[in-house]
Amino acid sequence: MTQSSKKNRIIFIDLMRAFAVLQMVQGHTVDVLLSNDYRNMDSPIFNFWVFMRGMTAPMFLFTAGTVFTYLLRLVNEPFETNPRVRKGIKRFFLLVFLGYLLRYPTPTLIDFSNVTSEEWKTFYSVDVLHLIGFGILFLMMAAYISEKLKLSDYKVFSISALIFFGLYQPFSLIDWQKYMPQFLAGYFYTGTGSNFPLFPWAGYVIAGGVLGSYLARHPNVFKNIRFSYWLAGAGAFFIALAVAGNQVELAMYGQSNFWTTSPNLILFRLGIVLILNSIVSFIALKLKSIPRIFVLLGRNTLLIYVVHLTILYGCAWYPGLITILDKRLNVWWTISMALLMIISMTLMVIVINKFKIKFREVAA
Repeated sequence: MTQSSKKNRIIFIDLMRAFAVLQMVQGHTVDVLLSNDYRNMDSPIFNFWVFMRGMTAPMFLFTAGTVFTYLLRLVNEPFETNPRVRKGIKRFFLLVFLGYLLRYPTPTLIDFSNVTSEEWKTFYSVDVLHLIGFGILFLMMAAYISEKLKLSDYKVFSISALIFFGLYQPFSLIDWQKYMPQFLAGYFYTGTGSNFPLFPWAGYVIAGGVLGSYLARHPNVFKNIRFSYWLAGAGAFFIALAVAGNQVELAMYGQSNFWTTSPNLILFRLGIVLILNSIVSFIALKLKSIPRIFVLLGRNTLLIYVVHLTILYGCAWYPGLITILDKRLNVWWTISMALLMIISMTLMVIVINKFKIKFREVAA
């Protein structure tokens, strides 16, 4: 791959990652702090914020799948000897471990005598870190199947994503706690309090793998604007499919659950994510470089996620801002706090990067 194509690829990926992580930070901050008095669905501004907040997780998950698969397929080696496989396995264990650590029910580490059933329920619930970890694991399994059966990544990844999307509604109707322990049931539906069960959310990670594989196989793709148009067209297709599906749902049942439990919402969100990728890929065509901070933000999404979530929601060893400011601030104070959180996370990444550079200089 040429240096110029690598440069374009990094610009595109890091812009998406930076946008996704900053959107996540402001979304969590506003959700924790904004008073219920200002959560008016009649307000077009608040409505737009709610819509974009609903897009944050699909965008974040899709981008995670894109990046991992891009790096995996960029290495032209068999699955067994690909160094990215080992890194992926380590990443899986790290993400799942951190996911449970953030929800650990007791500060005493081994004394669980005072842990309530509600605290156990919170500990067992599946969140973004667990989900991305398993999403990466599923991507590696799909990549292995694709390689060993000599099938196209696009077919295997697409079918895998559709399985997770398609099983969402029937799986949500099953009380999984009747058939398995609570900590496993949380991976299958929201009944145990999980925010991001595997169905449908892992589908977004795997869908991102389709794009990641394509980027790795076509190193010069960003030099042609047709790629941006192709992404926009694919996004428009899924949005149209979701709208058509909603009309069918209305005709059959006389009501629409589009914004709640309808599988059409999954397709709609995927379409929006693809259009956002189209916009970013178009911007990347016009840029020869981007400020270093965007690259650093994109490469430190895990660190930012863990730190800002701990500040806001706390953990077993720290109560978090939610204990004193939960939904108590007005609009301007909330916006100020969201900006402060974004600035703090940005400064944290800059400082850590400078320490890394100095450490390398000293080590050298």
